[in-house]
Amino acid sequence: MRCFPLVLSLSLLVSCVQEKSANKFSNPLLVKIGDFQDRRLSDSLYQFLYSRDPIVRAEAALAFASIQDTTASTFLGSLLLEDSIISVRANAAYALGQTKGYAAVNSLIPALVDKSPIVVKEALEALGKSINKREVSILTDFDANDSLTQQGLAWAFYRLGLRGLADSIVVARATTFLHPEYSLQTRLGAAHFFNRGVFLASGYEDNLIKAAASDASAEVRMAAASGLKRVKSEQSYAALQDILKSDSDYRVRVNAIRALQGYPFEKAKPVFLLALNDKNVNVAIAASEVIKNIPDQSEDWTKKITPTMNWRVRSNLYEAALLVDVDDELMEEVKKNYATSSNEYEKAALLKALSKNVKSFSFIKEELSSSGSLVQKTSAAQAIVDINRNSRFPSDWKSEFVQIYLSAIEAGDPGVIGIIAGAIADSTLGYKELIKDASILKSAKSKLSLPKDIEALEPLTDAIAYLEGEKRSTILSNSFNHPIDWALVKTVDRNQKILISTTKGDIIMQLFIEEAPGSVANFMDLVNRKYFDGKFFHRVVPNFVDQVGCNRGDGFGSEDYSIRSEFSARRYTTGSVGMASAGKDTEGTQWFITHSPTPHLDGGYSIFAEVVEGMEIVHQMEVGDKILHVTRVDN
Repeated sequence: MRCFPLVLSLSLLVSCVQEKSANKFSNPLLVKIGDFQDRRLSDSLYQFLYSRDPIVRAEAALAFASIQDTTASTFLGSLLLEDSIISVRANAAYALGQTKGYAAVNSLIPALVDKSPIVVKEALEALGKSINKREVSILTDFDANDSLTQQGLAWAFYRLGLRGLADSIVVARATTFLHPEYSLQTRLGAAHFFNRGVFLASGYEDNLIKAAASDASAEVRMAAASGLKRVKSEQSYAALQDILKSDSDYRVRVNAIRALQGYPFEKAKPVFLLALNDKNVNVAIAASEVIKNIPDQSEDWTKKITPTMNWRVRSNLYEAALLVDVDDELMEEVKKNYATSSNEYEKAALLKALSKNVKSFSFIKEELSSSGSLVQKTSAAQAIVDINRNSRFPSDWKSEFVQIYLSAIEAGDPGVIGIIAGAIADSTLGYKELIKDASILKSAKSKLSLPKDIEALEPLTDAIAYLEGEKRSTILSNSFNHPIDWALVKTVDRNQKILISTTKGDIIMQLFIEEAPGSVANFMDLVNRKYFDGKFFHRVVPNFVDQVGCNRGDGFGSEDYSIRSEFSARRYTTGSVGMASAGKDTEGTQWFITHSPTPHLDGGYSIFAEVVEGMEIVHQMEVGDKILHVTRVDN
């Protein structure tokens, strides 16, 4: 395209520049907007809401979805109700939903008559995030007569369900959206409503069972299967049983086995046994995780353990067995496996299993003080706390535990401090009467710093306040400390792909530089420094996420900086790549890949990439698998 300076409109000029550049941030105005968003400077952004360029107005409106400043709601409301450009109005609606508050609601309600279904869709879900109980009828009375507004209404009901505002009318309308004639996104929103929503109503069961058993989309089936956990009828039990026997997608089977934990153990036990031998290890892991959390069971799970069994399944079954049996011989068997294992993650899982038997206290205490592995050390700390919370915990041990806790905090490891401080701050454990002096905790706190140690500082601050009989007066938050490297941003192609080579195989993902420039720049800087090479996948939750990027390997690791959260209307779907965080604006080096749609993460965790090749590798990943190297793919 030829460009004619001085005579083109600004929007056309932007298009010319973008065609020749790596991404949209060749436009200095968009860099300014991105930088003000990063610095949370609302006042500086207002001017762009009145720009003659619709691209600039749309970007500025979206920036407030991450800032979430209620003082901007009036300005966003004006854009939503008056701007002539659909993308500007849609972004304003999304930002108002992220911001919430009365001013947001007052602008979103009249937007329901907008001529564009795209805008109405965004306004509907935004209202689901922000209206109060008295206003629910605004959504239930809405007549959604096209696929986009039906989708928006389904997700609005989902948001109401998350907030506990779903009444019987919401349930009835959400039930209708499960029917196969509706679009995938509409059915998916309805299925997730029944999966995670909080409501007291009936009449939806038959439709939910049908969706779980026969919907054309595995993503709908898995969400519907999860929703059956609250149905607990013979029909739903039969459906879950059939799913475990016949559904071809392991993720549906994983959710079905989790739904069965709400049924009487003796009834569901044959299905658990079937799942333990599923051809997909994720189903077996999910089954073993359910089994170990079932109280008052008498099954001898050690008889189901085999030498070839996955170590996570084996460790979970040991935990289930030790929960009901304090047999010394079994405890020694677990200790022997611990001694012979070369996998520190397996060792961590076995320590957790041992914590079910208070007699293992001395062994775990020794591991806490002597282990050189941070993974094992934090696992030992958690195991000590679990023993403390065990119903068989001898009350006369508390004075010894005081010394263990204070010594562990004094040793200074942030991961251990966070775990132990959480126990001290727990009023049900009764350490306020035994720890009269909080000086050791205060000394430990003085050696920690934000943003790196936020996960230790939070419980430690709570513990100090509890011991001193005071209400916690401070809220910890990360100050702005890591501005976006805009020079680096401008070098990343808008279609840039990244190769993640792992011990399981290769994964290729595409970066969203134009949606999450700060997250992508941070990621690329770490890639350029080979930071991720050799890092372990320390967290793998079947049909949820694979997580990596911790410099300790136990999930407590980060570097001495944090980046800002970046939110867009993009949803978490299968293969989305997001930044892990301990709350808004606390992201650093850890990131995760989703196995399936996870809408409860939408608008709360930055999405900065998506897997485009290698999802089969993502589904095979296990705790302890490793990244070999990460490289940029030439476009």
